[in-house]
Amino acid sequence: MFSVDKMHFEISERKMILRFFDVFFVLSALFMVGKIFDFDYFTFSTTNFYWTIVLAIYLNLFGTIFEMYNLQVASNQFLVLRSAVLTVSTTVLLYLLTPVFSPELPSKRIEILLFYFVVFLSLVLWRLFYVTFLASNRFFQNAILICDKEQVEELILGLENIDPHYKIIGFVHADAVEDEISEYHYVPNIKRAELFSFVKENSISEIVIASQKTEGITAELYQQLLHLLESGSIIREYTQVYESKTQRIPVHYIARDFYRFFPFSRSNHNKLYLLGVRFLEIATSVLGLFIGLILFPLILIGNAIGNRGKLFYTQERVGKDGVIFEILKFRTMITNAESNGAVFAATQDSRVTAFGKFLRKTRIDEFPQFINILKGDMAVIGPRPERPFFVKEIAEIMPFYETRHIIKPGLTGWAQVNYSYGATIEDSLIKLQYDLYYIKHRSIFLDLNIAFKTITTVLFYRGQ
Repeated sequence: MFSVDKMHFEISERKMILRFFDVFFVLSALFMVGKIFDFDYFTFSTTNFYWTIVLAIYLNLFGTIFEMYNLQVASNQFLVLRSAVLTVSTTVLLYLLTPVFSPELPSKRIEILLFYFVVFLSLVLWRLFYVTFLASNRFFQNAILICDKEQVEELILGLENIDPHYKIIGFVHADAVEDEISEYHYVPNIKRAELFSFVKENSISEIVIASQKTEGITAELYQQLLHLLESGSIIREYTQVYESKTQRIPVHYIARDFYRFFPFSRSNHNKLYLLGVRFLEIATSVLGLFIGLILFPLILIGNAIGNRGKLFYTQERVGKDGVIFEILKFRTMITNAESNGAVFAATQDSRVTAFGKFLRKTRIDEFPQFINILKGDMAVIGPRPERPFFVKEIAEIMPFYETRHIIKPGLTGWAQVNYSYGATIEDSLIKLQYDLYYIKHRSIFLDLNIAFKTITTVLFYRGQ
């Protein structure tokens, strides 16, 4: 018989479940209300089938922007309620204002309210069901780790911090000689001879091999793994699991032969993709500069009152192929902010002025960089350009850092939308992992994902 206890969902599967059932329950609720209460505004018809498609697109689009498919948000009742209000309000408003693709505006205001509350309640009730049941412990994904003893804590935290539904419930020593340890960092040590029975008794979904010592995979352990593989168990390599869970490249784990793990995206050399991206960059830059001109009088007044100094600020940054260029920004710090030498900007940096903080939070300070994009120094999406001083300092400590210069730096990027402001070398390492992931998986779909997340950053005032 099918056992619910053995069920688990990958991150991509949970997101697909959320997207599908968001649309399913909203449309089902509208259909039921239409039949029961003779509600005519939204009717299902073969001649007007595109009404349904447009509503589904709007719901998924604004759900993405307002973080309905962020799994940390989706597992929190309060955050779900906040995101649902924003998603439904925007979806319904736009749907009502596009009568070419949706029904004509209803003659009675009560029908607009009914439409809104049906969409809202159906979405919220389904999401509360998800939080209560599908995000509960019964759907955790249990795994076993095969690794060196010294790596246990680092490797486990690296996986569980990003996916709260992924649990390492045991580990196997990859050392040639097994130590007499029953537990290590609160995770039980599984003897090699007991591995097969432990996997079967504890509903283990996968075995993750993280050992870099080939002598650790003894003949006895190899036979156990082969037996598990033949019985249907999933065995994966740590870098593969880490990358799929965190959407980062684990450069802290792999050695300098990482090119074996890091096939660069063909999009980096696809002329059609690059031509299309360049066209969109020019269009986006023209639009951005136009919006900047509209806001310019307000920025000028704010700078005179809150910054009291030059409006524009230039700084050397490292671009594609290590070429130095001058980046252009609205000034957000006090005059002579680096009189004692170059330092990383901190999250609560005292050098940032009150008006500068507003410019950073809204990302308005970066509007002049559209000029850099038009000149070809930067792209809209890519790794953020760093200063030469810090590039040299970080590259001496961190392997692969200069790999991020194989493509143009960007106004926004995968690291920017997934991680907070980098104020230390450790932060730079994590951002590098995101940057390398983008270079490896660069595509139009990942670019769109970053664009939506950037909009979310601006709307929720999260810029830094």
